Amino acid sequence: MKATAIAPANIAFIKYWGKKNRELRLPLNDSISMNLSACLTTTTVDFSKKYKKDEVILLLDSGQVLRSRGSQDRGARMTKYENKENQRVIRHLNLIRKIGKINLLAKVVSTNSFPKSAGIASSASGFAALTVAGCAAAGLRLTEKELTILARLGSGSACRSVPDGFVEWKYGEDSNNSYAYSLYPDNYWDLRDTIVLVSDKAKKTSSNEGMENIWTSPLMEKRLKEIPGRLKKIKLALKEKNFSLLGTTCEEDCFSMHKVANTQKPPIFYWTDKTEKIIEQVKSWRRNGLEVYFTIDAGPNVHLLCESKNEAKVISAVKQFDSKLKYIINKPTQGARIINDS
Repeated sequence: MKATAIAPANIAFIKYWGKKNRELRLPLNDSISMNLSACLTTTTVDFSKKYKKDEVILLLDSGQVLRSRGSQDRGARMTKYENKENQRVIRHLNLIRKIGKINLLAKVVSTNSFPKSAGIASSASGFAALTVAGCAAAGLRLTEKELTILARLGSGSACRSVPDGFVEWKYGEDSNNSYAYSLYPDNYWDLRDTIVLVSDKAKKTSSNEGMENIWTSPLMEKRLKEIPGRLKKIKLALKEKNFSLLGTTCEEDCFSMHKVANTQKPPIFYWTDKTEKIIEQVKSWRRNGLEVYFTIDAGPNVHLLCESKNEAKVISAVKQFDSKLKYIINKPTQGARIINDS
């Protein structure tokens, strides 16, 4: 009972920032995202009688190995945060076991092609891959909708990494109708998302922690009132392949989310000085005729959005700004899928 799945991270055009139900990870609003071709998690789940405890092995992009066995941390180098993350994996395995009516313990081996916990949706790709691999290994044959619901219980935005391409996540009134589905396949629009790596370090405040105090911000209510209008703009931009509308709306929502975070109590500042300098460069590039826009999730790294015809120009502009900056070039891609099972 073993299976391997691969799943992409995603970048939200309209952000998920706030839950109306913590336990079920029900969001306060719908969101729309694009799956990222070069930011992938590959996860193998093996249910077997030979295991006496659940074991989670995370192979980070740096080559570091983090281990967790059962309910106790046995990895000397594992931080409290990392151990907490591994316990989330085991809780998710318990959900899969409950649905599949099995009591076998499991070994989970997972690797990322990009920095973890740095604001590039590693939990989204991680729990999408875990959900798809775990269900296959357990012999479950869930529909895509059911898989998105289950992935959401592990990490909210993971539900957006299950369907293909450009994806909408409906906020829903209960767990059964908060799910994600594909608006358009990955080959619908040849966009690029170049992630400029301001930092590959784990952020100090996780997205989960960051959402805890959203209602202490005086801007949260205003944000929720504005989101339906922005959702309509993004859907129209996708339908008409109107890149200017897509980009300007993404930037509006990005600023909105981070202003809420900045004005929470205590305030959260995900951006660094370098982040802000890149934002100013993007504005300058546009003034000089290069149509590129930015968006930023809960972290310091900047996503540069452009059409494929401008990819080389954007990369050249980044290098001229700072030749030492690392970056990851992404295209739209398909969602979570099995690549091996046995």
